[in-house]
Amino acid sequence: MTSSSVPLLKIENLRAAYGKIEALKGVDLDIAQGEIVALIGANGAGKSTLMMSIFGKPRAKAGRILFDGADITAMPTHLIAKLRIAQSPEGRRIFQRMTVAENLQMGADVCPTTDAERDAALERVLKLFPRLRERYTQRGGTLSGGEQQMLAIGRALMSRPRLLLLDEPSLGLAPLIARQIFDAIRMLNAQDGLTVLIVEQNANHALRLAHRGYVMVNGLITLSGSGRELLQRPEVRAAYLEGGRHG
Repeated sequence: MTSSSVPLLKIENLRAAYGKIEALKGVDLDIAQGEIVALIGANGAGKSTLMMSIFGKPRAKAGRILFDGADITAMPTHLIAKLRIAQSPEGRRIFQRMTVAENLQMGADVCPTTDAERDAALERVLKLFPRLRERYTQRGGTLSGGEQQMLAIGRALMSRPRLLLLDEPSLGLAPLIARQIFDAIRMLNAQDGLTVLIVEQNANHALRLAHRGYVMVNGLITLSGSGRELLQRPEVRAAYLEGGRHG
């Protein structure tokens, strides 16, 4: 992990709503270059809304989102993506009728790249997820759930992101496949220095993976600390780690 005086991502007093329902009520969060940061909380706490608000959907009602020191709060979504912020969304949302190759190409098209950069990114993804190489010409809809998650992450990686947003990457996956996904995230961070914000229903895995974590309750950050510290907090253990329910 590296660090700098200016966080790569800084969120200040962020408020966002769906109609009259306020989903984010003044969120403060920051991520340093090279960190993995986990965001945990119960269903409906506002975690996915925070992820989506970074891309301007929903648009912030108040507060600021800063990326590498620049205010991107009001920036259009397509321009935010060109800053090399990439997201693997909840539910994967791959293009079911497109092949694995075509899905990955869509990821590469987000940001201008040279042929050499695109080829290098593709080889990196296929090395990270060998199953995608095996399924390269298959349609996305024919893949297993785990393979679709690998494809969703791979598509995001094709834009060579500086910041990767992962929303529930282990949701619905068998434990072995989920472990492979977490191992891949750890490798990307350790070898490439990739900065990651992960929302994850498996709080135990997320906090063991993360350098730091935040706990969100009803649209507000209520706790923060290192992953190890949060794993030891009794209120975190009671709410998210005991009894097999992670929210």
